[in-house]
Amino acid sequence: MASVSVSKRGRGFVFRRGCDGWAMVDAGTLRIMRAVILGAGGVGGAAATIVARRKFCESVVMADYDETRAKAVAEGAADPRFSGVKIDAGDTAAIAELLRAVNADVVLNACDPRFVMPIFDAALETGTTYLDMAMSLSKAHPDEPYSTPGVKLGDEQFAKAGEWEARGVLALVGIGVEPGLSDVFARYAADQLFSEIDELGVRDGANLVVDGYDFAPTFSIWTTIEECLNPPVIWEKDRGWFTTPPFSEPEVFDFPEGIGPVECVNVEHEEVLLMPRWLDAKRVTFKYGLGEEFINVLEVLHKIGLDRVPPVEVGSVAVSPRDVVAACLPNPATLGDQMRGMTCAGTLVTGKGTDGNPREVYLYQVADNETCMREWGSQAVVWQTAVNPVVAMELIANDVWAGAGVLGPEAFEPQPFLDLLTEYGAPWGLVERTPPNG
Repeated sequence: MASVSVSKRGRGFVFRRGCDGWAMVDAGTLRIMRAVILGAGGVGGAAATIVARRKFCESVVMADYDETRAKAVAEGAADPRFSGVKIDAGDTAAIAELLRAVNADVVLNACDPRFVMPIFDAALETGTTYLDMAMSLSKAHPDEPYSTPGVKLGDEQFAKAGEWEARGVLALVGIGVEPGLSDVFARYAADQLFSEIDELGVRDGANLVVDGYDFAPTFSIWTTIEECLNPPVIWEKDRGWFTTPPFSEPEVFDFPEGIGPVECVNVEHEEVLLMPRWLDAKRVTFKYGLGEEFINVLEVLHKIGLDRVPPVEVGSVAVSPRDVVAACLPNPATLGDQMRGMTCAGTLVTGKGTDGNPREVYLYQVADNETCMREWGSQAVVWQTAVNPVVAMELIANDVWAGAGVLGPEAFEPQPFLDLLTEYGAPWGLVERTPPNG
């Protein structure tokens, strides 16, 4: 297992444990980082806006295959620390050259998961701290896709954990909102709230509406197809990882702060692959509130082959069916002005509390689209994803989170993260629920 150290002293502030838990106090001058954000789409653009309001970065290079977009995000930050360059996220050598040229301390991967490994490998080659919000892609079992995992999410990255540890470099994987904040919640619950955990169940739901469209996903349709149509993975302590058919085990979950009941189903997600590596639980699941219409659309895309990634010949042109679907739908990052409602990400934890009695809690964060647009200029889903890796970058910059190897958010002390997240203007909540045996 890769090594982890959690420093109580940051170079910009100190976290001290008192009667009320961790507190953040001044500790002098911040260590300044040189950052590369690779991907200038919705999440990368939102991350840039968030970083621009903080002082821990000396320079930020926005890198994207579309140089115009990268430069537009950099100019939109209205901050001389930002610049924009063209890069091919699939070219490991080119990425490594960029990281060396700007003497990068950290690279944040804000691209879709197809590009995880080229960026990950370039960071390893150059000894650059790496963060991502989605992990290397899975491949279904060739004979038993709905019972046995094939190549799991993150397997390619964890296979290189020893190389990262040997170099003394950190790859912090799965540090968006889900995975990411959901994993921090799980570690917090294990540390502070429970003596025994029966299930860690991530539950995601929303009441978002996009005016003017019959169908408009609020997040990358490419990624949504990938995680929703792949066989979902479940972890059980006496069985390990196993898979089921898509959209299995439907349940109605009552989300807080007015969102209300939403039917949620199993989908493939990184938390199920991350949490059991560091946390002791009898079961780990991820369920997403898709809704009947969204599920029907995904099933139709699958039936007619439009979910496929390999190119097909159309006349004299080879095109990926999934890329065509993505091109036909509106860019989620541009929908903020037409969106209404809230989105909720959180972790449902059941088991025995620290007093030994049955307990069930839901730790969550709600992002309101109107608030996100007004205060940050980003729609709720992309902003909620982007804020978490920026918080993690600041903790790393100050040696509050430190380690070497390929590590998930569960490997680190959660309280400093949650405190700094709140300082960023992204508060979180906890709801006590009636336990199954309560």
